[in-house]
Amino acid sequence: MTTATTSRPTTQAATANRLDLYVGIHKALRHFMTDTLHSVGRMDTRDSADLARTLGQFEDLMTLCEQHIHHENDFVHAAIEARQPRGAARTAGDHVEHFAHIEALRAEARGVAQADDATRPGLALRLYRHLALFVADNFQHMNVEETQNNAALWAHYSDEELLALHHRILASLPPSETMEVMRWMIPASSPAERAQILGGMQAAAPAPAFQAVLDLVRPHLDDGAWDKLARALGVPQQPGLVNVR
Repeated sequence: MTTATTSRPTTQAATANRLDLYVGIHKALRHFMTDTLHSVGRMDTRDSADLARTLGQFEDLMTLCEQHIHHENDFVHAAIEARQPRGAARTAGDHVEHFAHIEALRAEARGVAQADDATRPGLALRLYRHLALFVADNFQHMNVEETQNNAALWAHYSDEELLALHHRILASLPPSETMEVMRWMIPASSPAERAQILGGMQAAAPAPAFQAVLDLVRPHLDDGAWDKLARALGVPQQPGLVNVR
């Protein structure tokens, strides 16, 4: 498990202006994790619709976390290990614990869903606290990846090779996972990052697929953020936000 004391970034990881495979997906995960944690904490355990909606989002988060671990194991860790044996050992060990943590949290969520009105509030509070620990551990884990693992990648791979790896990861994603990531990544990204991510999609993806992503993220950007993105992409303005989260 990642300890409470985080490692100091290496000089290379802190200063190199290199392609970063982690930045976008980790912003998405941090956004998704914190929003879900807040939702579980404020959940009305006597409101069946709120309960179903919140536990549904919780399960979506667990599913994306599992998928993300698999992608890192299969692509990123494999790339590191290919050129620096045991270079990803620390975060690979964390991943084993994360799988177990996810299953334990899922069991607690099922207990909340199946409980009676008298016992559900206490079980929901336990789920909230344990989810908070999972989020905290993941935040520290992601920092190790963004410093130590990135340093290993940058030491052994060119940006052209890293971009090819990034494209292989994207090609492996089913459409449903891509949409889930976009929903959380785009609102969590800076204006320049949004324009870069969606500009690349605009150039490469079919127009209906690109429009579906814009429609998905629009409710989660305020008018100022949307105006900047629309100008960068050359798409029509759509005033009036719906749900900024």
